[in-house]
Amino acid sequence: MKQRSVSSAFLKHIAYLTMFIDHFSVVVLAAYVAWLGAQGASAETASWIYQMGRHIGRTAFILFAFMASEGFRYTHSRKKYLLRLFAFAFISEIPFDLAVNGCFFTMDGQNVYWTLFLGVLALYIFEKLRGKPLLQFLGVLLCCAAAVVLKTDYMLMGVLLIVAFYLGRGSFRYQFAVGSVVIYMGQVMLYVVRYWGSGISLYVYMSASVSELYGLLAFCFLYFYDGKKGKQLPKAFYYWFYPLHLLLLYGIRMILFPGV
Repeated sequence: MKQRSVSSAFLKHIAYLTMFIDHFSVVVLAAYVAWLGAQGASAETASWIYQMGRHIGRTAFILFAFMASEGFRYTHSRKKYLLRLFAFAFISEIPFDLAVNGCFFTMDGQNVYWTLFLGVLALYIFEKLRGKPLLQFLGVLLCCAAAVVLKTDYMLMGVLLIVAFYLGRGSFRYQFAVGSVVIYMGQVMLYVVRYWGSGISLYVYMSASVSELYGLLAFCFLYFYDGKKGKQLPKAFYYWFYPLHLLLLYGIRMILFPGV
């Protein structure tokens, strides 16, 4: 029998660390690579580090999706949980657009809090419509559609992954099997939606989506999850870290590479 020893707190800290590495790569390292190119210098090493950072970062959202499903399962008030996610989706939008898109606001992509909100909303609808499978399906589908229309981070893949984790709670094999399919095929569908009509073949989308599977490393931690809270930091830290670290990274990029 396996020895379970990974707490919820440990999963959160791994998720935040890998997210920071991913965003550091997207915001700072990408600017550094561009700056090297503009100087006519070799960017081979920097580009490799950037790619490694992105691969490591694939772990983050899988852990966040799992924790969102667990949060919905154990929270004292599901409505308040939804309201907090909704509020921080608004709060995080400008920091996200500045850091990732380089502008104050754009509808080209929305921050991950919107994805988490829609995923948890799908669970809320699912539970409210117990015994009505067709309406449950339509409710989840509506949340997925909203993620696509709003162009949230991870779009429908993110919503479906949260739902898959919740439905498979208590069964690691189910979560791994279904989660892996959702992660890969969801990424393929994301590319299809994003680049519809561009003439790119499905094979290209499927090949490009393989890199998302680096995130399966997250299941190495989930396998040992013991269901305990562990030593948690203040709740405010976990909610505010996302918008504040994006502003920090944006500031670093503007100081170091203002013209990129």
